[in-house]
Amino acid sequence: MFKSLRYWNFRLWCGSIMLAFFLILGFVLPLFLEGNAAAWSTFPRNLKPSPEHFLGTTNLGQDTFWLLTASIHNSFIIGFLVASMATVIGVLAGLIAGFVGGGVDRVITLLADSFIVIPSLPILILLSTLLKGNASVLYVSIVLIIFNWPWPARQVRSMALSLRERDFISTAIFSGQSLLETIVKEVLPFVRDWGIANFINTILVAIATESGLAVIGLSSNEKATLGTMIYWANQHQAMLAGRWWWIGSPVVTTALIFISLFLTMTGYQNYNAKRRGKDA
Repeated sequence: MFKSLRYWNFRLWCGSIMLAFFLILGFVLPLFLEGNAAAWSTFPRNLKPSPEHFLGTTNLGQDTFWLLTASIHNSFIIGFLVASMATVIGVLAGLIAGFVGGGVDRVITLLADSFIVIPSLPILILLSTLLKGNASVLYVSIVLIIFNWPWPARQVRSMALSLRERDFISTAIFSGQSLLETIVKEVLPFVRDWGIANFINTILVAIATESGLAVIGLSSNEKATLGTMIYWANQHQAMLAGRWWWIGSPVVTTALIFISLFLTMTGYQNYNAKRRGKDA
């Protein structure tokens, strides 16, 4: 483990440190909070930042700092759920399509291409409209999973088509390994590193999409996320009233999370390429 750290680059270090900071904010600090950070009228309204309230309080009587930690937590939950399910489904579908071939390949490719050409945003807006702006986080996550699995499936299928022609795959099959054993033992190690990078990228996409829907009022406004935090700040004219700590904190946090995920993803890709080159 420590030996591999020498291949880490500046982007990977910066992205990982920033990401670890936000994960601590979202998953460790809330453990020390008693009560619900999103509950209204818990504190005096519109207090300015102070030692007691680091980021002041909102017009709804919430402590902005603790509300921010809860929003980071829920946004990352959405990102992790969508990224893990979309990546797993996409990788498995791509491997099956590439190695099985025939009718199975054609069906999976047709499904993937169909979901790729259909824009997800209108579907999400329609879903939110039908649910009168109260689409739950689960519903939004399911739709995002449906529209994000085809991308890894298409790319992994291309990788599988190339790998199945390699000599070591033929050797594994002729030695008596089943197709499943061949995929797990021989192919997954080649796909694993790419899957990690795709996982990180999908977290970014999921958080960005949910935040965009929440800002325009089409997500669940009852669940604290970075997007809903911006939504309520806009609804209560936080910018015009000079309450910058309410609207500024989620905007800056969202931007920094995107930067940390981008740096981590690109840094990991560079790290993986360098490690493969050194180990070759």
